[in-house]
Amino acid sequence: MAAQSTPKETLRTETRPGETSPRETSPRETSPRETSPGETPKGAWRITSLLFLFMLVNFADKIVVGLAGVPIMNELKLGPEQFGLLGSSFFFLFSISAIVVGFIVNRVPTRWVLLVLALIWSLAQFPMVGTVGFTTLLICRIILGAGEGPAFAVAAHAIYKWFPDEKRTLPTAILSQGSAFGVIIAVPALNFLIVHYSWHYAFGALGVLGLMWAAAWLVLGEEGPLVEANVSAVRERKIPYFQLLTSRTFIGCCAATFGAYWALSLGLTWFTPFIVNGLGFSQQQAGFISILPWVFGATVVLLTGWFSQVLMARGVSTRRARGVLGSVPLIVGGFILATMPHVDGTSLQIALLVAGSGLCGSIYVVCPPMLGEFTPVSQRGAVIAIYGAIYTLAGIIAPSVMGHVIQSSATPLDGYMTGFTINAAIMIASGLLGLLLLWPNTERARLTAARETVAPEFA
Repeated sequence: MAAQSTPKETLRTETRPGETSPRETSPRETSPRETSPGETPKGAWRITSLLFLFMLVNFADKIVVGLAGVPIMNELKLGPEQFGLLGSSFFFLFSISAIVVGFIVNRVPTRWVLLVLALIWSLAQFPMVGTVGFTTLLICRIILGAGEGPAFAVAAHAIYKWFPDEKRTLPTAILSQGSAFGVIIAVPALNFLIVHYSWHYAFGALGVLGLMWAAAWLVLGEEGPLVEANVSAVRERKIPYFQLLTSRTFIGCCAATFGAYWALSLGLTWFTPFIVNGLGFSQQQAGFISILPWVFGATVVLLTGWFSQVLMARGVSTRRARGVLGSVPLIVGGFILATMPHVDGTSLQIALLVAGSGLCGSIYVVCPPMLGEFTPVSQRGAVIAIYGAIYTLAGIIAPSVMGHVIQSSATPLDGYMTGFTINAAIMIASGLLGLLLLWPNTERARLTAARETVAPEFA
């Protein structure tokens, strides 16, 4: 599904020889809710708002362990390596779950899948309201990760049923910013509970919030009508998954987003402990400082989504409007982060950390639409989910690496700085790979040509 402005290029609803035009489909095949190519259906922005809140709850769930890191370590007598394991445990089933559910949403309406995921998140929080040990906390985080692993892929797949390709970058940016606002809004409230009551209450509050979202979605959520799905996807020839998953753009998306997610998972687990144990701020001060990367990141992501759509409206190729636009900030962010250990002053160090890690967000906006450009609709949910499963493997590795480095260093601050230097190198390398490999417009042409040569029974 190319995102070009030339008249000859259309959405995937364009016809092949011998096929009936979507506008000429018989009444029995057409539902009243179908829209013409390029048109945004009524209700699309309502669903976008609900899915934005879905991602808000998702990231509030993720951040709570890092935010309460010092109280948890003190109460449960955990060392840096154990706490790093706790941060990594969230991702133990994250990728596996993402792949399994990604194939499920090829057949099951996303409305019901999203509801089940939200219920899993909510129920996984309540055991922490009482007195728990390290093992219970570990198991609950693994279950939570299994429920949250498919979240973004399923939400993106759902939202793409409401927007045509050339209008997807901005909704994707808004969806991505549910994560940032989940931190910006939730951190002050959760930190208030942690400081004035207990970290246990913070988990309980998130469980209640998840149930509230599930109730709202049950009433207001619905499936999108832009599923060329009901009319044309049944006759749409599939591309073998091997070709999709070995395409250079798919590999480039995985590589680039892996580096961005390395930074994000460190932020989720280690940012607040770094502010408290590394730089000497109080827990209350750390709660306010912890939202800074997300505020900056939210600005970067929204600007990326807006600017990408502006470029595409002017006829710029998706190679530049998506691939280059997503990769370059990742490289720049890595170089900014690399300077952090070599400057003096806590304020400057925090500013460099905020800027370096915040620039990573651009890649999350552009990769799902790039994958959607050349992936058949009936396979899109699985492909985006597999992409998510691969890049989030960084979440298993990064927190544990940081914990090991801190525990092995002469001082906690030295350990943190070494860990952030490793992060910078990974960001630069992944950004360069993205810049080299992300060519979605040519990928679409190549895979579409290959698809036309494949007999339907083997497609």
